[in-house]
Amino acid sequence: MLEIKPIFNALLRSKVGAVLLLIQIAITTAIVSNAAFIIKDRLDYLNQPTGYEEENIFKFNVMTFGTDLDLIQQVELDEASIRALPGVVDAVQISAIPLSGGGSSTGFRLKPVPEKSKSINASYFETDEHGLNTLGVELIAGRNFNQDEVILNRDYSQFPKVALATKALLDELFPDEEGLGKVIYMGDQPLKIVGVIGMMKGPWLKLEERKDRSVILPMVDPGKLHQFLVRTEPGQRAQVMKQVETLMHDNYAKRVIQDLTGLDEKKADYVAEDRLMMRMLVVLISVLVLVTALGIFGLTLFNINKRTKQIGTRRALGARKSTIIQYFVVENGIICIAGLILGVCGAVLLGQQLMTHYSVPLLSNWYIATTALLVFAMSILAVIGPARRAANIAPSIATRTI
Repeated sequence: MLEIKPIFNALLRSKVGAVLLLIQIAITTAIVSNAAFIIKDRLDYLNQPTGYEEENIFKFNVMTFGTDLDLIQQVELDEASIRALPGVVDAVQISAIPLSGGGSSTGFRLKPVPEKSKSINASYFETDEHGLNTLGVELIAGRNFNQDEVILNRDYSQFPKVALATKALLDELFPDEEGLGKVIYMGDQPLKIVGVIGMMKGPWLKLEERKDRSVILPMVDPGKLHQFLVRTEPGQRAQVMKQVETLMHDNYAKRVIQDLTGLDEKKADYVAEDRLMMRMLVVLISVLVLVTALGIFGLTLFNINKRTKQIGTRRALGARKSTIIQYFVVENGIICIAGLILGVCGAVLLGQQLMTHYSVPLLSNWYIATTALLVFAMSILAVIGPARRAANIAPSIATRTI
């Protein structure tokens, strides 16, 4: 039976190395547990369902510099031409592109301004009756717009009377009743909810309080710079994208087609910083674990070199190889457990600070426990090699200088 007291005495005689390793294990545990949790949170964020067939949708901008046309009539002609292309499901001019990081939002209320009322901030899209089908989102209740409900806005003298809204928004505005058929207000303008949309993310995935809340308004209001959204049959998007620019120039030459991009590519641009951060955290975790493992390996080798004669003497007195290995494993285990206790406390404190200052979700205890177990297992594995080397020291080493 191995006694713990001699191990403690040996550690006290070489405190510096043990303390440095303890601190290194504590730092690794605190940082790795939080970094792993953030990576999982970012993965959930990047892979969250959006409600769109991202791989089948693309967008493009049109900058018109000619003055000899009616923009609304031209938009209607362009939409009809795009819809006629083989492989196109639907196409529409729209005021904002989902998942792009850019759009419009406002507060939707239960009473008109200036009356005091509950108000929920949501993104909104202006488009016509083809918008719902082009976006490809699911209408779970009610109906789509009728063509005669779409406002062709040339002078802002009219405003829509109906709207489609996501279930997430209506559940917040009307928590105790059905939102379909209710009237909400955009400023002082009343909007009757004629359709309820299921999953539909807005332009801003990073804004937790707004990403699921969206309203679609039946209004066409193109400016000199406007944008189109097109949904294609599966596998047909690339072919359709090749034809769009030529088609648009054939319809009207005095304009430029810009930012012809798939919706999945637009989303990838929007979340590029998050992907980069995630990769950096993976590198950080790898480096910390490697450095800690090398630290354990190096400290054990150092201790073996210092105690070569001591180990040889114990072998000469009959100590088994397994006893020598067990000695160094236990010694390392004591340092590791002390470091893990300190590291767990550090992980909790670091997680609280990240939650307070950077809006990161509260660190799960599961990640702390899993990291601690993995670090402990890694430390044991790192010491096995040097411990076996110590066990192979010949008993004659103890008498070589006598």
